[in-house]
Amino acid sequence: MDKPSGITSGTVVNKCKWLTGTPCGHMGTLDPLASGVLPVGIGNAARLFDYFLEKEKEYIAEFTFGVTSDTLDSTGMLTYGGDIPTAEEIAGVLPTFFGDIMQVPPKYSAKNVNGQRGYDLARAGVDFELPAKKVRIFGMEMLGEAEEKGTFRIKINCGGGTYIRSLARDIAQKLGTNAVMSALRRTKSGFFEIGQAIPFSLLEKDLPVEELEKYVIPTETTLPYPTLGLTGKKEERFFNGVLIDVDEPDGLYKIYKEDIFYGLAEVKGGKAKAKTKLC
Repeated sequence: MDKPSGITSGTVVNKCKWLTGTPCGHMGTLDPLASGVLPVGIGNAARLFDYFLEKEKEYIAEFTFGVTSDTLDSTGMLTYGGDIPTAEEIAGVLPTFFGDIMQVPPKYSAKNVNGQRGYDLARAGVDFELPAKKVRIFGMEMLGEAEEKGTFRIKINCGGGTYIRSLARDIAQKLGTNAVMSALRRTKSGFFEIGQAIPFSLLEKDLPVEELEKYVIPTETTLPYPTLGLTGKKEERFFNGVLIDVDEPDGLYKIYKEDIFYGLAEVKGGKAKAKTKLC
């Protein structure tokens, strides 16, 4: 899906669930402010979530300098103050964030704090600190200044779990000023790219299931794993839950049952077992 700005990821998922009559789940949430690629798994395909956690993401972000907020984005309580750097100055510090870095998540986030969500504690006025976590930045590119003065567009390639709002804060701090994330569009999430995403407005037309099926991506095509060939007694024992001997190296494999995609198998130490049923 191409999620528009202004609605939650849950709204998109619930609409998919209502139209298909099948449980659905997203493969990595987007904040209400953000738009762009939101992969949605239908039925058992929602079990793919864990397999996409570490995939590379691409974003086009807008950071507005000379302002800060409690949420680290433009939806929070804004406090103005701080210099506005040039595009060249911002571009000059971007490489210092490349690679593995430690990043403190925003307090207004879904991070768990003693059994409670960070955003619930923040809204209640509770003072707390979130520990820094390791994230990976593959690269960032300055795209230039936006129409609004002090706002700059930056392309970001990063690993899963990266908070773009925190990047806005940290880049600004490196320059001795403040900044908030004022817009965000996800253009890639692992296998999924914006060019193949369908707009939410299409779902609002309440398409029948047979029309929706034209937009569904076959589950096995999204998985970059080889196929584990199973025949005869090995196949029978495997699908009865028995560990079987194989010659393949350790790792994950796609498996088929009667030529129909079934799910994923895991090989460890020459033994294979079913791991995740997807279809």
